Amino acid sequence: MLNKRVYLTVLKIMGYCCLLLISQPTLAYDLKEVKEAGVLRHIGIPYANFVIQYTQGEITVHEGLDVELMQGFAECLGVKYQFVSASWNDVFGKLNGQNASYIDKKIVLGKRVAIQGDVISSGVTILPWRTQLVDFSDVYFPSEVWLVARADSDLKPIKPSGSISVDIEKVKLLLTGRQVLALKQSCLDPDLYNLEETGANIVLPVKERKLNEMVPAILNNDAESTLLDLPDSLIALQKWPGEIKVIGPISEQQSMAVAFRKGSPELRKAFNRYFKMIQFDGSYNQLVEKYYPNVFYFYNDFFVTTEKDK
Repeated sequence: MLNKRVYLTVLKIMGYCCLLLISQPTLAYDLKEVKEAGVLRHIGIPYANFVIQYTQGEITVHEGLDVELMQGFAECLGVKYQFVSASWNDVFGKLNGQNASYIDKKIVLGKRVAIQGDVISSGVTILPWRTQLVDFSDVYFPSEVWLVARADSDLKPIKPSGSISVDIEKVKLLLTGRQVLALKQSCLDPDLYNLEETGANIVLPVKERKLNEMVPAILNNDAESTLLDLPDSLIALQKWPGEIKVIGPISEQQSMAVAFRKGSPELRKAFNRYFKMIQFDGSYNQLVEKYYPNVFYFYNDFFVTTEKDK
């Protein structure tokens, strides 16, 4: 009996050690290694105007706020720029070497995969579970999640109270029995906002869907309404004028940042220095205005750089 207990204890310890090994960053690849390799590998996901992907003949072209941001960072480092395409399901695997998902409000580690990039920059919202997987840069874009409905829905936009928490509760009270399209593994994950407690009929895509496909889906009557973050909402309101309406907020104000491996502190510091530089010389605001001109109406204070900040 004693030997059996010892055996089982050893097995448990070995299993625990294996889990620790799996969950640790798999490669120490920092600023020095990026410079030695001569290339910055930017992992991005086509989403809103952060990363725009289209084809010209047989060539795939990438543009957008984050593409230009990372191209500028690469130039600052004196290295070449390379884009690495990803999805929300595999993006952390391409950075860390192991896939990870957020299921039932906890992180579930997946299979090991090849590391393909050095940085994730694609309008990534800072969420508590993501901070366990990556280290984020300084915040570079503000956001929040709204409830957006088709124009023909009888859902009516709330009257702002001046308190974001009060407004969120007002919106949630409208959701009982309503169809709300959401998307797991993203900032539109219903688990992040306890939507099940509202009595909403949460609709999840039967196949993988991109964030910029949420509005087309409700216009196609896949659901009456959808969760949508601020940047995507600004684009959608311009693209489908008169066809959708914002009901109100579902989240408090959120922040977006660039994600780095936890084993790349110097690369993250280098980006933060670069970001401060382009903030202060005005070139970052020019870049934001190019892709999100209307964001200044909602978050002008965020983009104002004062002499004290300098």
